[in-house]
Amino acid sequence: MNLHVARTGNGPDLVLLHGWAMHAGIFAPLTELLAPRFRLHLVDLPGHGYSGTDANAADTSRWAARIAAAVPRDAIWLGWSLGGLVALQAALDPNTHARGLVLIAASPRFVVAPDWPHGVALEVFEQFGAGLHQRYRETIERFLALETLGSAHAQSELRDLKTRVFAHGEPHIAALEAGLALLESVDLRARLRELTMPHLWIAGRRDRLVPPAAMRWASVQSGKGEFVEMASGHAPFISHADEVAQAIDCFAQGIADA
Repeated sequence: MNLHVARTGNGPDLVLLHGWAMHAGIFAPLTELLAPRFRLHLVDLPGHGYSGTDANAADTSRWAARIAAAVPRDAIWLGWSLGGLVALQAALDPNTHARGLVLIAASPRFVVAPDWPHGVALEVFEQFGAGLHQRYRETIERFLALETLGSAHAQSELRDLKTRVFAHGEPHIAALEAGLALLESVDLRARLRELTMPHLWIAGRRDRLVPPAAMRWASVQSGKGEFVEMASGHAPFISHADEVAQAIDCFAQGIADA
């Protein structure tokens, strides 16, 4: 499987992982702001964008290991939404040697459970999975609409996401199914105490997919986390790019000064 990683900028290494059905180009507003201060490694997840498919795709450990082999050691890892699960998995693997972890609108568990009210109903992802084989593009656009729901700038964000979503080509159906399976099944809550590096959780106050309470809870589990909440929906790096970039810069500077 070929893994596409675009690189730009100068400074400490920062790995960026996008969300479901997207590609690394979705980070364009953030890339422009961070490139003067970081060496960015913009990854297209397996089966997304310019990256090839993975026969054993529904496995965050496999994805994380494959990406870790393609990026520098001692980098800071940043993940948005589904990419956050992969980045968190990478940070939990000592062989990755991650220096820091930034999670944007991501959760250690995306689906609700009797002991976890901070997620969405399983049926939400099941419906998207069924729709992939019926109305492929419509299903992705419905997911984009869900991502922008609640944002003060929902219409403009949705237009931006729709413009960018297929810029690196269309993701493979198998990869989309695998990604949904990960969102439905992965639960890393119990392992958060294993995090040994600093971690920053950036939440959107109006996010309808990942409640800020999920990220606030996750940030305190290891004693090394920070939590920031912005007046955004599920994609704060689009609507509040300056604030997100500033939070990342301050976080990285704290690591450098430690």
